[in-house]
Amino acid sequence: MEKVALSELRNHLSAYIKKVRAGEVVVVWDRNRPVARLERVADEENPDDRLAKLEEAGLILRASRPVPIDILKSVPPKSSESVLAALLEERQQGR
Repeated sequence: MEKVALSELRNHLSAYIKKVRAGEVVVVWDRNRPVARLERVADEENPDDRLAKLEEAGLILRASRPVPIDILKSVPPKSSESVLAALLEERQQGR
């Protein structure tokens, strides 16, 4: 891990970016305090890998079969109650 003053980083940014690309971590200091860390960004994960991680964590549940297309094309049912009326009622009840 390399430490660099903010002014030094400004003057030689390209050189420090090359170091970061090579895998080195650079900590930026301003007035004797660390303010930032420059590190290489990992390549973007495959979307399926991200979904697998979310599923393992219990945050999502994947569909077991495809959604029938007629459900997606159908018109959503109309509510018999007004959203505004429900909001006003909720506010009156102090929720």
